[in-house]
Amino acid sequence: MPKGFGWLILAQSFAGLADNALLILGVFFLQEQGYPGWWAPLLKFSLTLSYVLMASVVGPLADAFAKSHVMLVMTAVKILAVCMLLGGFHPLWVFALTGFAASVYAPAKYGLLVENVSPQRLTSANAWLEIAALISLMGGVVLGGWLMDATKFGSELVQNFANQAWPSWLVRTQMTIPFLVVIGILGLSALMNIGVLAMKAKVHQGRLWREVHWHSFWHFNRRLWSDPLGGLSLRVTALGWGVGAVLQFAVLVWAQSHAQMSLQSGAYLQGLVALGVIGGACMAATNAQGFKVRRSLWWGLVLAILLPCLAVTHDLILAIPMLMLAGWSGGMLLIPMNALLQKRGKRHMPPGRSIAVQGFNENLSVLLMLAIYSALLSWDWPLLPIMVMASLPLWIVATPCLQSFGHAVWRDRRA
Repeated sequence: MPKGFGWLILAQSFAGLADNALLILGVFFLQEQGYPGWWAPLLKFSLTLSYVLMASVVGPLADAFAKSHVMLVMTAVKILAVCMLLGGFHPLWVFALTGFAASVYAPAKYGLLVENVSPQRLTSANAWLEIAALISLMGGVVLGGWLMDATKFGSELVQNFANQAWPSWLVRTQMTIPFLVVIGILGLSALMNIGVLAMKAKVHQGRLWREVHWHSFWHFNRRLWSDPLGGLSLRVTALGWGVGAVLQFAVLVWAQSHAQMSLQSGAYLQGLVALGVIGGACMAATNAQGFKVRRSLWWGLVLAILLPCLAVTHDLILAIPMLMLAGWSGGMLLIPMNALLQKRGKRHMPPGRSIAVQGFNENLSVLLMLAIYSALLSWDWPLLPIMVMASLPLWIVATPCLQSFGHAVWRDRRA
């Protein structure tokens, strides 16, 4: 791996740890401040929405400057967002700003990979970056929960501190110390970015303001969709992430309705899926190279079979390996496809634009799939037909892709 890659992994890990802990703490903060319960999902929605609405901005912005510098500045923006939350700004605006920083951070981070890692090792580099992201996700959830419990034991001390030393213009909350811990973790992420400076970064100057508009973005979007292999991988990754988002919440519903588990215990089942994804990503990093990613499409069909099977399972002993296998299938499917999509995007546009197009389509799929999932739940659909509906996109996309993938490779090599 290139010089500075290890520092990139560390910077991503600390940033992801802080982001996921902040989301958990944000939900508790809403309850503490007296917001209705239905506000909590809007935090996640405002975070994801930035990836879609700002898609035409984040790519040119990441390409117009050295990407390691962009990552450093966006980490500082996240620190500013947490300070704004303590300063009394509305939580939705704060998390929207956090989502904007994360949406710019992503093309800068993956753009560094494309610019510094050889095509033969891009799958492995993507896998290790995704493994770091998943570990930080699990760690962030655990850290957020631990910090919330810590506030219960130290609430009197924190309240006394707030009354005596805390400035009157800041929000009075028991979450002061946890939010300061998040700021400290983001500071460590910024410190790790110093090592990332060793990675080479191409700067596409003079294009920023001319290309920060939707017309230019849709041009790149159409170009990647029209590419034989790029379009195939974009369809698979977009629907794969959408189905994964549905599975994340469906696991909680299954735990409560089928296994009579509490919501907190159901959250641990999400960790099993994440562990499976880590295993699949590790296997993809060592086995998937170049055009052999066609084999990863079979894992999409495995995932499509597992979703309905989980819905009819009531035994936790059977559900545990099924959840881990579902995560494993997701890792084996998405990691090689992400690498292929980045390689195809590099042929047609600067790396930042390619990652922005990918992020736009994937997060739009997440929003749409979650909206459909929420609507079906509100109509009191049973879990089985919901899971069947969630598996249909994988069947519809993976099966034709297996048939046409070889033809796309053949056409591309002739071109």
